[in-house]
Amino acid sequence: MLDIFAPIAAACDISVPPGEGLPVAVVGAGAIVDVAHLPSYRSAGVEVRGLFDLDAERAQAVAGRHGVPTVHPSLDALLADPEVRIVDIAVAPAAQPEIARRALEAGKHLLCQKPFVPDEATGRELIDLADRLGLKIAVNQQLRYDEGIAAARAMVEAGWIGEPTAMTFTVNIATDWSPWPWLVRNDRLEIMYHSIHYLDAVRSVLGDPETVFCAGGRTPGQLATGETRTISTLVFPGNARALVHATHENRTGDPEALFRIDGSQGAIRGTLGLLYDYPHGRPDTLEVNSRSLPTDGWLPYPVTRRWIPDAFAGPMASLMRAVSGGGEPHPSARDNLGTIRLVDRLYASMDAGHSMPME
Repeated sequence: MLDIFAPIAAACDISVPPGEGLPVAVVGAGAIVDVAHLPSYRSAGVEVRGLFDLDAERAQAVAGRHGVPTVHPSLDALLADPEVRIVDIAVAPAAQPEIARRALEAGKHLLCQKPFVPDEATGRELIDLADRLGLKIAVNQQLRYDEGIAAARAMVEAGWIGEPTAMTFTVNIATDWSPWPWLVRNDRLEIMYHSIHYLDAVRSVLGDPETVFCAGGRTPGQLATGETRTISTLVFPGNARALVHATHENRTGDPEALFRIDGSQGAIRGTLGLLYDYPHGRPDTLEVNSRSLPTDGWLPYPVTRRWIPDAFAGPMASLMRAVSGGGEPHPSARDNLGTIRLVDRLYASMDAGHSMPME
């Protein structure tokens, strides 16, 4: 039976094919670069030539830990390196659009972080600039490349559960927001900076919804200004529906981070191990129950990689393939505007107290 997983595992491949690797420089040396970007790139064979951060001392320390040969004294110096083909921007969201403009004008392809832009208009401006210059922008929505999510998507695409009818994420965890002071003060928090991962993963499986509804709330005594509990429902053309239920104020020490996809011929269920012991985490789990295979009950899929750091290589590898061979990276900035639009409509629904059409 395990042989049947071979094409699923192949669909989850996030390695950089020989000859398609391109020199990369990273803007930002924060914790996520240290524990995710650079370790995943090293494992995937990505050549990181340089690093820049406003905190030069931190940049030197991070570069030393990961063998990055050059710490640039300025953003201009990094962008002036003619060998660098791709710039990975890993900074606070408010600073990203201007750095992206400067990098595009310097002739660099981009990997931008989520949220890609604060609004659709800014996104379209950057996409138009990239198109005029013949450059590509990918967005680091790396949950798509988490092995459990990628394998589940491949099973759906292979028809293992028939027609998808429901996709759910249930996340009940305790999140310490204090390492990100700018985030603690943000009045829009949970959807924009956390559930955006799940929403993008849902889009990667089910496409774009027609109508959405969101209710959000806070817990008395919480540190963060913005919403930390949300329930989002998405209605798709046909029979498919999705639910994302997330809370970050679990005060009883029993975290859960579950996802499930149901279909007319079976179901897929799994866990996001990272969220049970963040940031170290534990392995994901994934099981499939299919009448079309058929399976004898729930059949475990052998997940071997983790969201952090492994999945971070996925968007970069996809961007490199697109630059070397043509086509669009996954997700491209153009595709990711659908996720930004979805986030915007969910906040509009939360504010209005009723469902909102996507158009």
